[in-house]
Amino acid sequence: MLKPIVAITRPFDRAKAACDIVEELGGIAYLSPTLELTPVNSDSLKELVSIKSDLDWIVFTSPTTIDAIEQFYPDFLDDLNCKIAVIGRKTAEIAENHNLKVDLIPNNYTAEGLIEEFTKQNIKNQIIGVPRTASARDTLPNGLKDLNNEVIVAEAYKSMFPEDIVRIEYLIEKIFKKEIDAITFTSPLTVENLFKVVENKEEIAEKLSKDVLTVAIGPITGKILDKYNVSHIYPETYTVKDMMELLFDELEKSQ
Repeated sequence: MLKPIVAITRPFDRAKAACDIVEELGGIAYLSPTLELTPVNSDSLKELVSIKSDLDWIVFTSPTTIDAIEQFYPDFLDDLNCKIAVIGRKTAEIAENHNLKVDLIPNNYTAEGLIEEFTKQNIKNQIIGVPRTASARDTLPNGLKDLNNEVIVAEAYKSMFPEDIVRIEYLIEKIFKKEIDAITFTSPLTVENLFKVVENKEEIAEKLSKDVLTVAIGPITGKILDKYNVSHIYPETYTVKDMMELLFDELEKSQ
């Protein structure tokens, strides 16, 4: 049996683990990033760094956030006296690699899941730093503010449309030629940016629904696929590993 070809739309610097898992599970990874992540030393990040000693909590929403802070302010992560919350196991792993103690990680790896945990633990009237990308949803800061916390949002990196779209165009061509068996999306923008390149959105949506196994990392990304009428699945636990295992389970069932 031929090895299934799985398209990975993650940014280059976040794709290696996904590609490795695909190969470990017996597939061939086809890397076609529909998103670029660029660290940025914004004024809001400078402000957050300047009030380090005043923070009660800091929330790391992705590994990229930690990497960006380390790039511009390597000393910031040393002697961080506030409590730390993260979204997702991978972010927790990166934090721990920097000798940071993670105090809170929600079972549901979403902004909603983190807000639920803060609510359960009655975490209120705190100063909370949230470094992230400016294009992120407002769900997290708004939810934390609703609990009477002071939230300091800082732009640590930009989520950008790729400068070079040749790889995306090749991916679209392969989808139409039925040369892709499955495709994965790990954030809303990975979906949105693909559809920015496509001329006939209805036709590619039909291809993704019928000819390709389309897998989202979780329901937030799934909502964007719903917007474009793309049939898809996502795992119960919102991690790349769980997403890939579900993908290969489904491919095996379809044989």
